[in-house]
Amino acid sequence: MQTEKGMEGKRISSWMTFLLASACGLIAANLYYAQTLVGPISADTGLSSAAAGLIVTLTQIGYVVGLLFIVPLSDIIENRRLAVISLIVVVAALIGATFATNAPLFLIASLFIGLGSVVAQILVPYATYLASEEQRGRVVGNVMSGLLLGIMFARPVASFIASFWGWQAVFALSAVVITLLTVLLWRILPERKPSPTINYGELLVSLVVLLRQTPILRRRALYQAFLFGSFSLFWTTVPLRLADEFQMSQQGIALFALAGVGGAIAAPIAGRLADKGLTRLLTGLAMLIAALSFVLAYLFQTHSTTALGLLVLAAIMLDMAVSGNLVLGQRAIYSLGSAARGRLNGLFMSIFFIGGAVGSSLGGWSYAHGGWNLTTLIGIVLPLVALLYYFTEKRSPAKA
Repeated sequence: MQTEKGMEGKRISSWMTFLLASACGLIAANLYYAQTLVGPISADTGLSSAAAGLIVTLTQIGYVVGLLFIVPLSDIIENRRLAVISLIVVVAALIGATFATNAPLFLIASLFIGLGSVVAQILVPYATYLASEEQRGRVVGNVMSGLLLGIMFARPVASFIASFWGWQAVFALSAVVITLLTVLLWRILPERKPSPTINYGELLVSLVVLLRQTPILRRRALYQAFLFGSFSLFWTTVPLRLADEFQMSQQGIALFALAGVGGAIAAPIAGRLADKGLTRLLTGLAMLIAALSFVLAYLFQTHSTTALGLLVLAAIMLDMAVSGNLVLGQRAIYSLGSAARGRLNGLFMSIFFIGGAVGSSLGGWSYAHGGWNLTTLIGIVLPLVALLYYFTEKRSPAKA
């Protein structure tokens, strides 16, 4: 078994980076499969249309709980074992979702799918232990590219599979894939045994201390919370606009969702440029690009092919900004030291994930009350607020 000191600073192989990136993508996708399947799932499980949002909400709640109470365990428990146990929970929950015949069973399964899927956020900092300092930004960028691709492909893939074999097939196929992935990770990943100096209770208390005493964590988390809020607002409402104003079918909306995949290219690029000391510049650029994407969506609201093409461009720009800034934020907090990397990542992800939930709620409210106009105006404001906060950042390297 390798200790933390034995792993730190070594160079990670391209194969291991690819494995971790693929694993993160396949795991994170489980959080988003249900988003385009709410209709048929609700019909088959007897869930009312008013309560249908619970399908996604409970998955998100499970994820946040896992970020706060499971991910920090990676600082005191052997990481490979923790990852495998979490994946077993995911497989069991996916099987439960596949065979759920009523709403309570499916909602419980959704909660545990979110809870176990936090293993993706155990594997991302785990990758940094395998990487040397000079390649850390590139490794984080590559692994996060896999995670983001999984998120972006999840919606269209789920829609296509469900259109042929039903929504149950989505969860059944994922259960098979995650089972195979669990076996592969158990056999291939090197063990990583932390050297803890605190117990679990003290670990949880330390989360509050870390948040209070780590200004770079608060800053990077808030940056990403505003950007992820705009991202969630966009992807919550754009399917409604595509259906209402462009009369797109579910498969057409799924194809549009593939546009977001192009934004994932920003993650490895941002990681490489961050290694060259450009974190601050790229952070401001990401916020500007996010705001401009909504400006584009606001200015061109006709039903023409040109307007649709520009909406695709806006989606790509927004996804590039969010994915790029995510890598910049993670690289910054991972540079704070190895002892608390799991807790730092859990706090970072939970804070900006809450921002995403707020953005999604704002999107539903704004589209219902003010249509696409109000939605895009809110979308412009969110990254601009982050930009104003960004201008208060000092130029000290410690705040980069």
